[in-house]
Amino acid sequence: MSASRKGSTRHRTRSRNGHPSRSIEFLIVVVVVLILLLISVPSYLSFTSRAHSAAAKSNLSSAIPAVDAYYLLHRSSWLGLDLQWLEDFAPGVEVNDPGKTPSKQTATTYCVSATVGGRERIPPSSP
Repeated sequence: MSASRKGSTRHRTRSRNGHPSRSIEFLIVVVVVLILLLISVPSYLSFTSRAHSAAAKSNLSSAIPAVDAYYLLHRSSWLGLDLQWLEDFAPGVEVNDPGKTPSKQTATTYCVSATVGGRERIPPSSP
C-alpha cells in the first residue's frame, strides 16, 4: 500500500516541476478548436447562402420559358397562370405559386419567385 502512495506522490511532484497538467493541455485544445470554429462557421454560412441563391436563380431561369409559353398559349395574357399549369407544362419547374399573388399578375405583367433555403428570389417582371 505504501508503494502506491509513493507513485501518486511522484506524479504530483512531477507536474509541479514544470510539466503542464492535463487540465491546461485540455484548455489549450478547447481554445484552438473554438478559434477554428470562429473561422470556419461564417465561411460555411456564406457558402450555403450563395448555393441557395444560385439554386433559386436556376429554378427561375428554368421556369421562364414555361411562363412565356403560357403567355403565347393564352392569347397574350398571363391572367390565370398558376403553379398547377406550370408543373403540368414543365414538370421540373420548382417555383412558388404565382397564383397566390394575383395583384402582381395582370394581362401584361407577371411575377414568379423561387424559394430555396428560406430566401426568396424574384426576377424582374418581363412584358
